[in-house]
Amino acid sequence: MKEIKKQFSKLGYINNSKTNLKQEYSKAIKDEDFEKIVSNLKLNDDELMKYTSKLQDCANEYKHCKQCSTIIECKNDVKGYVVTPEVQSKIINFTYLPCQFQKKIIASNKYQQNAYYFDVPKEIKDAKMKDIYTNDKSRLEVIAWLKNFINDYENNPNQKGLYLHGNFGSGKTFLISAMFNELAKKDKKIAIIYWPEFLRDLKASFSDDFAPKYNYIKKIPLLLIDDIGAENSTSWARDEILGPLLQFRMQEKLPTFFTSNLSVEELETHFSTSNYQTEQIKGRRIIERIKQLAIEIKLISKNKRNQ
Repeated sequence: MKEIKKQFSKLGYINNSKTNLKQEYSKAIKDEDFEKIVSNLKLNDDELMKYTSKLQDCANEYKHCKQCSTIIECKNDVKGYVVTPEVQSKIINFTYLPCQFQKKIIASNKYQQNAYYFDVPKEIKDAKMKDIYTNDKSRLEVIAWLKNFINDYENNPNQKGLYLHGNFGSGKTFLISAMFNELAKKDKKIAIIYWPEFLRDLKASFSDDFAPKYNYIKKIPLLLIDDIGAENSTSWARDEILGPLLQFRMQEKLPTFFTSNLSVEELETHFSTSNYQTEQIKGRRIIERIKQLAIEIKLISKNKRNQ
């Protein structure tokens, strides 16, 4: 290797390379933002000039940030982040750090660390109480109930949950999810699961991670079972999954919430998978547990999904 370097040196390549680096660096440091960045790195020019091109990228992204008023305007390579140099043992490493706007987004979504979402859309994960529309009077009873639950939860974490049923697209899931996310911001652990898909996933993972996934849901302090009654009714789902889950939460007095297009009475028919008396008794047993866990409210509202 030394012999190769010697040969290149004789031909003038190494000297020319250093000269070019010095020229590029001398030109770059005339830029105010570039000079400000390198002055904070506490390295000599011989070390800094090796990173001229990458440091120029940092300076350009810094310029973008100075001109930016919202994250939507971001022109950096990674939206919401700025590439930043850091010195470690006289070597410069480049990392992406969040800009001021991205930091606010991260802070506002920090509550999601307390949340478990399964197969729910981003709208549900981001649902907020302040975004609930109140111009439909049919929703006011539910909104008042949810606000009271939030206010009382700290002193009474063993309250009954809510079984909210009504027409398709009335915003049932959004309403309860907004309340759950509000409680997650108060450092409470929540889970929102789309029930039909959760059952399919449990069945598929039976020989893999079934137990930890199921037990986590069973024991979570606040649980929303979304769209119960929309799943294919099977004895396995009813007797092996839902029944023990509800029984445990009933015994431990863990608030459990449900959304459905079916009333509790209609749900009993759904769980009675046949006309045999034993099946009807098993279906009724599920309903009794739900009644122990939750208060039933009917919501008939405008279908927001068609607007």
